[in-house]
Amino acid sequence: MAMRPEKPALSANEAACVTGVPLKQVHRIIDAGLLGDSVKSRKGARVILKHALVGLKLAHETTEILTLEGRRRLVRHVLDDPEARTIREDAVSIDVRPMKNDVKRGITSLERARKMIVSDKDILGGVPCFKGTRIAVHDIAEMLANGDQAAAILAAYPTLTERQVTAAAIYAEAYPRRGRPRRQPEWREARQRISKKVELDKLLQAS
Repeated sequence: MAMRPEKPALSANEAACVTGVPLKQVHRIIDAGLLGDSVKSRKGARVILKHALVGLKLAHETTEILTLEGRRRLVRHVLDDPEARTIREDAVSIDVRPMKNDVKRGITSLERARKMIVSDKDILGGVPCFKGTRIAVHDIAEMLANGDQAAAILAAYPTLTERQVTAAAIYAEAYPRRGRPRRQPEWREARQRISKKVELDKLLQAS
């Protein structure tokens, strides 16, 4: 007997990335049972079926305005009829098209990011890198998280593009780095001299 193919599903981190729902809230929504049997267990981890992502976003965005049971009923409508544009429950009516569009854009952005990145055991031991480079994706993502501007990163890594820098943040959110953080690149560890200090040095040298 042939086995049925598994339905497309995303990990909690992937779901948080494409929906914009904070990871902690993703787990809380799952724990509250709002997504019902759209949450599965695969390889010892919980995953969310792709068609339930709009329901996840809906559950999050109605947290402050509906009771738990009210949210549960609305999400159930979305899960039962994924093609619905508007869902209604008693006096409540919600247009879910903006949420669908947000989820679609999130999925597209993640897919684009994944296409730019490769993991090869012969390159940095399999650490995810941008294709054609030895630049670790998570290093770039951590620079952004630490407040570095994209322009500064591009100046330090001239072979990268702005789209790759953006992709690093998306990829790292969906696939967090495992193990201990890597050491910061030397260019970030070196203290930068601010412009006022440089001008003062010039004046002292001229005197």
